[in-house]
Amino acid sequence: MIPRRLVGIFHRGSRTYFYSSLFFSGAVQRDVFALYAFVRTADDFVDRVPPDSAGFEHFVVAYQAALSGQPAGDVVIDGFVELAGRQGFDPAWTASFLGAMRQDLTRRDYDTLAEVEEYMYGSAEVIGLFMARVLNLPEAALPSAQRLGKAMQYVNFLRDVAHDQTLGRTYLPGTVLQRHGFSALDRAAIAAHPEQFEAMMRSEIARYRQWQAEAEAGYGYLPARARIPVQTAADMYLWTADQIARRPLVVFERQVKPSVGRIVLRLAWHTLAAVLLSRRVLSASVVHLISWR
Repeated sequence: MIPRRLVGIFHRGSRTYFYSSLFFSGAVQRDVFALYAFVRTADDFVDRVPPDSAGFEHFVVAYQAALSGQPAGDVVIDGFVELAGRQGFDPAWTASFLGAMRQDLTRRDYDTLAEVEEYMYGSAEVIGLFMARVLNLPEAALPSAQRLGKAMQYVNFLRDVAHDQTLGRTYLPGTVLQRHGFSALDRAAIAAHPEQFEAMMRSEIARYRQWQAEAEAGYGYLPARARIPVQTAADMYLWTADQIARRPLVVFERQVKPSVGRIVLRLAWHTLAAVLLSRRVLSASVVHLISWR
């Protein structure tokens, strides 16, 4: 049974990931919950207002001690350390993740896309690597797993433009802002030139879509059961990007997220397609038509 605390962390932290992950098999589901609880807990320390730097550093020290054989007495940390050892996580991946979280405590903006991508390696791509290990995917699948994590996080950056500003952060690179006539994500400047903001957001959504398309090349490595939740989560990010592309200024009005009903419906579609394909009732081409976006 999954510890109640891990369930609570996951449920509060992400609607899309939580409901999608319920469709993993039991053993995989437990590992996914342990992984998510660890990364969400670390992220929550740095996303508080003001950030809880002391709490974050205490969390890191407790993790490092547990990694050395001294249990933390915390189901989040000890559960992750057990998972990491059993699944063969590279400790450097966790170090990169924690480094990216620590960066959020002090860094407020990024000058270039390369700088943002370096941050995203630690904050998102390594999550894809963790998941690849949990799903027992071959080494050949790792680049696609990284790209999926990166693509999803970039949608979050676009969706959370307004929210991140309340935390004092801007993840869209300065070079991107400047190319569209902005020196910063200033609300007054955006209000004065909404068409430029819309062009910028649509341009960056196109970048996300390219990364997402590259990630989809790795779907073939996924076991049939695992593909249902992974593809559902990815589809919800595609839906989110579509909503923002239609009216980019919506990001200043609300946080665009799919409803539980939409997520469940998508899970049902992917499940139906998988069942029909496994029974050879439909050809692969027809199943593809069922799997609408």
